[in-house]
Amino acid sequence: MPAALYVSAFTAAFLYIVIPGPAFLALLGIGAAQGRRAGAHFIAGHFAGDIVWASLALVAIVGARVIGEAVFDVLGAVCGLYLGWIGWNALTARRRSGEEPMLVVARPLRRGLVFGLTNPKGYPVALATFTALIGGAADSLNFLSLPPLLVAAAVGFLSGYVLLIAFIGAPLVRRFYRAHELAIVRASGLLFIGFALQALWHSVPGLLGVRRA
Repeated sequence: MPAALYVSAFTAAFLYIVIPGPAFLALLGIGAAQGRRAGAHFIAGHFAGDIVWASLALVAIVGARVIGEAVFDVLGAVCGLYLGWIGWNALTARRRSGEEPMLVVARPLRRGLVFGLTNPKGYPVALATFTALIGGAADSLNFLSLPPLLVAAAVGFLSGYVLLIAFIGAPLVRRFYRAHELAIVRASGLLFIGFALQALWHSVPGLLGVRRA
């Protein structure tokens, strides 16, 4: 298999991580408020979801039958409700006394795991980025190509996360976040609610037997 395909898989995974989305915002809040260690725990949990969605995207590109739409409709509804709950908590958060962060995630590893496996943008974004970079070589790929491509993607995921951890843990970023924490948390809450409504908009009609053209 050409080395360029490994580079493409790495690049697709890297872009998948650094493109802002729900997980990016969650990581920013956790890392800037609670430090790099909490952010790293969130990432460790989220990595499981990254591998799942990348695997499904690669399987789809190789040509296997994509998982039925009903599965993603159920997933979209569940994660839409979950993101809506997180968004509402952020939108209604109040400033605490002293230096304690407004929103403290007690179990960032578990939060990352749930986020990674229920991210409404996980599969479509992974499929879009991987297709854009390696879709042209789909005819030359087979199932034996999947493991090495997935390894290259995993390295891309980790590289993207290293960059994000370095960014969110920087003193300047943390100072800016703490100085404007209330506005950032509430703005993030609005975005999460927007992501939630988008997920429900696309998933609920399918669950009701209605397919948009």
